[in-house]
Amino acid sequence: MFKTSILISALTAGVALASPALAQEFVAKIGHLESTAQSRHVHLEKVAELVKERTNGAVEFQIFPQGQLGNQRQMTEGTQLGTQEATVAPAAFLGGFNPVVSVLDIPYLIPEGDAALTLLDGPFGEQLLDSFSEKGLVALDLWPNGTKQFTSNQPLDDLAAFEGQKFRVMDSSILIEQFNALGASAIALPFGELYTSLQTGVVDGEENPLDTIFNMKFFEVQDYLVKSDHGAMVDVVLFNPMFWDSLPDEYKTVITDAFAEVIPELVAHKAEAVDAAMTAIEEAGTNTRVADDAERAALREAMFGPASAAYVEMAGDAGQAVLDTYETEYETLQ
Repeated sequence: MFKTSILISALTAGVALASPALAQEFVAKIGHLESTAQSRHVHLEKVAELVKERTNGAVEFQIFPQGQLGNQRQMTEGTQLGTQEATVAPAAFLGGFNPVVSVLDIPYLIPEGDAALTLLDGPFGEQLLDSFSEKGLVALDLWPNGTKQFTSNQPLDDLAAFEGQKFRVMDSSILIEQFNALGASAIALPFGELYTSLQTGVVDGEENPLDTIFNMKFFEVQDYLVKSDHGAMVDVVLFNPMFWDSLPDEYKTVITDAFAEVIPELVAHKAEAVDAAMTAIEEAGTNTRVADDAERAALREAMFGPASAAYVEMAGDAGQAVLDTYETEYETLQ
């Protein structure tokens, strides 16, 4: 009886190990910067669920939010070197690593609504993703993550109101030219210094998505906000090439499809967060308004050319090729 029990236990263990549902073959650590409540993390968790279900447990994504695996530069380099398998990074943080992707910093580059998804999913988006291959990364998808707005301690009643104001920007020649084109000054400051800099008048204003403006409490030290939607925030889904190449083709398809499938939900989730932030900022007493189509057209007319020139100067022929593709695709959307 004892021998029989051992035999039964061994057979049971063998069945469990052979069961596809329990055969975890691939584990990917995926790091990012946002909190667990924000759109990027919520939908990374959805992707992880879909991938686990559709590979019958063979592929597991472990999601590490809020910079648990390091700052974005460390996570990008870690993904390149293989100390982690993937990261989902804001394109604005990747320009020093891959200058071509900085095309997304150009104001009013991405149209609003469904046209944005069409552009990012077409030849322009594919060209951007392909530009990461020579950097030792597999770029899988582009995730929309909202748009930037202007705030200031000075009135922002119209285009002329920007004249002479000082705005904080990330260290980007494209963004500097964006504000120069409006007659404003751009000062590159670390994000962690922004609240105090607004409070003490080192700068008059800044640009960020509405939910960031709310969550970081910048509205507490800003009197005016104009919802201009002038700058697209786009995330790039990056994988380590060795990990990606180790996957069977059917798993690659599952993963690629899952990242694309959740985009409509991601966009809707972000829109809800933006609406809630706008309401809260208005209720706090900040002077807010929404720029109309004519004002947005005037802003684009002023900023797009100088910012594009700065981009091409930085990204060279490869940048010009991406911009040429963009112009062709953009025309088809009008």
